[in-house]
Amino acid sequence: MTPYTTLKGAGEGRYEEKKSVFLGFARPLATEKEALDFIAEIKSAYPDARHHVYAYLLRENNLTRYSDDREPQGTAGMPTLDLLKKTGCTDAGIVVVRYFGGTLLGTGGLVRAYTASAKAALESAGIVTYQPFCECRVTVGYADYQKILPFFEQFGVLLDDTDFGAEVTVCLAVLQESLARFEKELSNLTGGRSVFSVTGERFDGAR
Repeated sequence: MTPYTTLKGAGEGRYEEKKSVFLGFARPLATEKEALDFIAEIKSAYPDARHHVYAYLLRENNLTRYSDDREPQGTAGMPTLDLLKKTGCTDAGIVVVRYFGGTLLGTGGLVRAYTASAKAALESAGIVTYQPFCECRVTVGYADYQKILPFFEQFGVLLDDTDFGAEVTVCLAVLQESLARFEKELSNLTGGRSVFSVTGERFDGAR
């Protein structure tokens, strides 16, 4: 399980130059089908736009795709793709639609406009790095539970659920690389009284 960076959610951005309007849309994607559906969705929502430029990067088959959609080569799709690469994002896509304002922007103007609208969409979406976590279950007595709460916070675990029965059972997630140290320190803190088990694994981001 290798960490990867992607978008937190969907985002939108807008840029205007010489009456040409550029609307940017960014979205996390998992498959090429999702990417193609995303592009089709934006085209359907803005059918009267002059251009529908897109770029996407997927971990699936290390896939990279972009389109200038009839803009001069290298002025639209490639700058949008380069922006994605600079953020380190994958499993992500951007579509920028352009409403032509009647004035040609030139090569530099087009690159600037597409980059600006794509950047605004990315900033709106937010960026997150997902890392491999181990899902764990910890069972302790009530006295030890009060001790381990500050420890959990200090360790930066992700708390999923807590059951208060005869004892306290906490379901949580720990960074995979920190698992051994977490288990050892937990045992030391509770004098070996805690019951610890690993129940699964997942990718997750900071909360």
